Amino acid sequence: MNDKQKKPQKLKARLPRGFVDRTAGDIRAVNEMTAKIREVYEHYGFDPLETPLFEYTDALGKFLPDSDRPNEGVFSLQDDDEQWMSLRYDLTAPLARHVAENFNEIQLPYRTYRAGYVFRNEKPGPGRFRQFMQFDADTVGAPGVQADAEMCMMMADTLEALGIKRGDYLIRVNNRKVLDGVLEAIGLGGDDKAGQRLNVLRAIDKLDKFGPEGVALLLGPGRKDESGDFTKGAGLDKEQIDKVLFLVGIKDYAESAVRLAELVAGTARGGEGVEELNFIGALVTSAGYGPDRIKIDPSVVRGLEYYTGPVYEAELTFDVTNEKGEKVVFGSVGGGGRYDGLVSRFMGQPVPATGFSIGVSRLMTALKNLGKLGASEVIEPVLVTVMDGDVEAMGRYQKMTQELRAAGIRAEMFQGNWKKFGNQLKYADRRGCPVAIIQGGDERAEGVVQIKDLIEGKRLSGEIEDNASWREARVAQETAPVADLVAKVKEILAAQAEDRKRAANAE
Repeated sequence: MNDKQKKPQKLKARLPRGFVDRTAGDIRAVNEMTAKIREVYEHYGFDPLETPLFEYTDALGKFLPDSDRPNEGVFSLQDDDEQWMSLRYDLTAPLARHVAENFNEIQLPYRTYRAGYVFRNEKPGPGRFRQFMQFDADTVGAPGVQADAEMCMMMADTLEALGIKRGDYLIRVNNRKVLDGVLEAIGLGGDDKAGQRLNVLRAIDKLDKFGPEGVALLLGPGRKDESGDFTKGAGLDKEQIDKVLFLVGIKDYAESAVRLAELVAGTARGGEGVEELNFIGALVTSAGYGPDRIKIDPSVVRGLEYYTGPVYEAELTFDVTNEKGEKVVFGSVGGGGRYDGLVSRFMGQPVPATGFSIGVSRLMTALKNLGKLGASEVIEPVLVTVMDGDVEAMGRYQKMTQELRAAGIRAEMFQGNWKKFGNQLKYADRRGCPVAIIQGGDERAEGVVQIKDLIEGKRLSGEIEDNASWREARVAQETAPVADLVAKVKEILAAQAEDRKRAANAE
């Protein structure tokens, strides 16, 4: 037997499935975007709120624990007191818990916004992650649909603040009550039909995926997919199916309003829904938001299980090229609606609420497609190189670095192996540093520094072919008194900025 100790296995570095590392560019792009969103929300009078990543699992609404482990859709663990906790699935359920817990201290209507990561314990896929960021705004304690109308206007203003021009987006508005009225009108009212109504909701939620023909099958006998799997339908007859498809197929509300009102006539909830849609339409029109920005659209079917009144969706209408090279409409980047039942779960009394959520990652992708994000470039740091490693020399280099920083210039002193000077310049090149500061013994004796314009130097090395051109070019390296270091670096950075501006205008 070999008694030699086995060499320990090297730990394999691996990213968990469905999660991503975010690099500097993405982080800065998100910060730039969320700052603009936050500014709009603040102008509307909304205040920030932050809730923890974990909530007790039973507070997460429909995502409740099963008998063994509450892992359906959420990431969960048991606390030391054997209570189940889960990473938040969205930002709305934590808000509902916060409002209920602090109800006596909160001033109603309570207007708040929140940004943060949410977690889904679902199978990951292309563009589908288990951790992603949302940015929500909500009004709690406002029963009138004027609060919903304001949400729609704020969504429109947010998209425009991000640089998405009119014609490239649309806020589409529907009302859950209208669908309830249609279902009641076709004989699906009452508690005994709750299961069938739920099947209808799930069927029409597949409209974008399967089209009217596929939804008709799911509303009727059922649908078999390409693999042969059969999904049982809601069991409606042809007349019932036609009325549901009429509702979700409406493209022009003004043209269809009369027929829709006739369809829900005799149902109190349906009539109320139509009135609310008309009221929202009148409010946004009065405020200057025409149908090119906010449109009443009964085909919106998002989250109909969850919402109790108006629902709205922010859709980007421009084309993008997908991974297959095909032109497709970008589609939804966020939405929301009225959820009067969520806070009430904790309170035992009605608490009206409405709000919307922006999918930050998806919207960031859209803005990159439009060239609206990352335009405000971050300049890499000026590099102060190190020629001597004694304490006195290091102190000088650090002092130069701090002087640059104090003047508002991004700067760093080289922290690697200083003995190989060539590696310092290679580092500066790979890092994209605009300027390098060099001071050896000779420069120190003369009280000067060498200031190297790395951007200009790189350009000159590729473009200049004769001495005349060299003499006419901007100087790529110059010597300056230590006292003039900051002023000279500012001068070079300003010249580089002017070059970038000229290049951008020439494109």
